[in-house]
Amino acid sequence: MTCRITTGSEAGHKALYLENDLLRITVLPEKGADIYTFLHKPSGIDFLWKNPIGLWPPGSPAHDGSADMGFLQNYEGCWQELFPSCNGPTTYNGQTIPFHGEVVTLPWEYQVETETDEVLAVHFQVETRVTHFRLERTMRLERDSLRLILDEKVTNIGTEAQHFVWGHHCVVGGPWLEAGCEMQCGAQTITTIDQIYEEKTARLAPGQRELWPHGLTRTGERVDLRVVPGVETHSHDDVYLTDLTDGWVTVTNPRLKLTFGLYWDAAIFKWIISWQPYGGAEALPFKGLPYALGIEPWIAQNPLGESVASGDARLLQAGESLSTRVEARVS
Repeated sequence: MTCRITTGSEAGHKALYLENDLLRITVLPEKGADIYTFLHKPSGIDFLWKNPIGLWPPGSPAHDGSADMGFLQNYEGCWQELFPSCNGPTTYNGQTIPFHGEVVTLPWEYQVETETDEVLAVHFQVETRVTHFRLERTMRLERDSLRLILDEKVTNIGTEAQHFVWGHHCVVGGPWLEAGCEMQCGAQTITTIDQIYEEKTARLAPGQRELWPHGLTRTGERVDLRVVPGVETHSHDDVYLTDLTDGWVTVTNPRLKLTFGLYWDAAIFKWIISWQPYGGAEALPFKGLPYALGIEPWIAQNPLGESVASGDARLLQAGESLSTRVEARVS
């Protein structure tokens, strides 16, 4: 099969399909340019976790428990881009930046740049409304390739210098993720925040800083975080991985001999945020739902306002740009 681009819809959302003989990628341009599927055709496996609640049509009521957090109001799982902030709501220059930033709930414009038998390239872009940035993403897929390339660029289109935090919220799961899967990465250090993520089901001790890959549980045991446990673990944690020797994270299913991985510039995305709902989510909007694994490269672990205060946010002068590349690969 040669490369091709088609359009359609997913639950009433406009969808763009990029595919070659090995991969089929679905993007929802009007819903934050979410990457909705990453299908490996030979095995029939979609590596991205789908929220069992499902993707709801535009205009549907917000998911129970999502409150005013737009990201969660119709969160279908999968892979989102977070900008100009990650993590909780924050304040920057006197303005409120919502949970996981602005662009995740905005429609993105797109234009097909290249469509030949050998290569596809689609350019997406969006401009923030509270801050003044333009975020661009060119997605490239080549014939006979198991690699999706995201060439990205952020530009300060304002008249003054601005800070930002940036991240990719990629969550894997589905039938491909099971007990015995292995997460490998270029991190050297494990940290957890001081607050317990969920009191009833948090497996890991709060406020720890340990050498990868062994973390401390709340009972004082050491656990190898490379090993994905089964749903019967009934745990729910956030793990922050840093001191990267290189920018990469992979998840492998040894039984199926399939690996999905992300690769990036560790000088830009210095953290891996690993959301680990191993069947133990008790709080809405995830109560009883997820068995999944987040593999998320971020610039900083904290939201924009807090990252500015700590010196971890990036700064662009008026008119200045920053370009980088993120790749997703199957092996």
